Amino acid sequence: MPGFEAFGEEERKHVNDVLDSGVLMRYGFDGMRNGHWKAKEFETAFAQRMQVEHCQLVSSGTSALTVALASAGVGAGDEVIMPVFTFVASFESIMMLGAVPVLVDIDDTLTLDPAAVEAAITDKTRCVMPVHMCGSMADLDALQAICDKHDLILLEDACQAIGGTYKGKPLGSYGDLGCFSFDFVKTITCGEGGAVITNNKQYAVHADQYQDHGHDHVGKDRGAETHPALGYNFRISELHAAVGLGQLSKFDHFLAKQKEHYTIMRNALEQVSGVTFRRVPDGGEENYSFLNFFLPSIELTQKAHKTLSEAGVDACFYWYTNNWHYINGWEHLRDLKALGNVPSEIRNQIQDLNATDFSASDAWMGRTISSLVKIGWSSEDVHERATKMAEVISEVLKKEYSL
Repeated sequence: MPGFEAFGEEERKHVNDVLDSGVLMRYGFDGMRNGHWKAKEFETAFAQRMQVEHCQLVSSGTSALTVALASAGVGAGDEVIMPVFTFVASFESIMMLGAVPVLVDIDDTLTLDPAAVEAAITDKTRCVMPVHMCGSMADLDALQAICDKHDLILLEDACQAIGGTYKGKPLGSYGDLGCFSFDFVKTITCGEGGAVITNNKQYAVHADQYQDHGHDHVGKDRGAETHPALGYNFRISELHAAVGLGQLSKFDHFLAKQKEHYTIMRNALEQVSGVTFRRVPDGGEENYSFLNFFLPSIELTQKAHKTLSEAGVDACFYWYTNNWHYINGWEHLRDLKALGNVPSEIRNQIQDLNATDFSASDAWMGRTISSLVKIGWSSEDVHERATKMAEVISEVLKKEYSL
């Protein structure tokens, strides 16, 4: 991770096809295309790779989440349960529809705690949205059982875990809907882009319509298409889809390289007393885009993170104080700071996030360091990094315990 480390002839070929035709939009202009339909080609190939019936490309991972929710009929006043550790896009995508994000604790998977999900369900709950952060998954069997019990939608946000699997199924394909991001720092990138996958034909039809102003896409005359329901513009362009096609052809190589580099680093850290690792649910295999580990205390973790940076070990993240990915940095959400009026359903229903106790999540996030796994490292680079990380963390822990 990420795919932009490996741009090459594969991407150039597809992009040049689009530029040669001059048609950058995914719809219409049939006679000018020279037979090139990059978005359609990507959707077919990606659905096959994800082992599902339907794929809808969109403009971003954020729009993928909004389109997925809308396709399942989630709207104003409906509650969607999500974790406190994620990217801000999770609550943004929910709130755009006037729906209400309900934030709950994570556990040692660094994803939704099923017990916290069960406790948060009300008569307004419509959807449970696990976010497979940093390459690994939630306890999907437990979450599916909860959804079945309460007749809820299970929507997998697999934006950071593309290529991971659970019980032999690609992440994103387990629930009713799955979403992916192809932004610039994802394992495969379109520059900007996203995808919704599903085996539900009705959801697929709704997603196709919703992401293009409600167009039904029936016939070959775009101007004559009808609008079965309201929609918005979340379309992907042919140029972005072209880049993605080139990346998709190298996807398995990217995953193999991530696993190789991850394994070298993990083997080194396993030798350090006091280091433990996030739990991957039984039957799951992460995509190895991040190495996520715990240290014994918040204070030691903060010290180790600072020392790693001072030692020149880059791309190590301490999410607990990160403004993008953990609730501690989301004062705009906690205080509902918006450019205009916030929908009354959200304002009246949302929990008081400044008063909610998320200490169970703090106990995990405060002790977590995540190392990005780059595919562009040489063998020498990754071994040097692994050794340096183990040395730095070992020294921090040794000094603490010798006091």
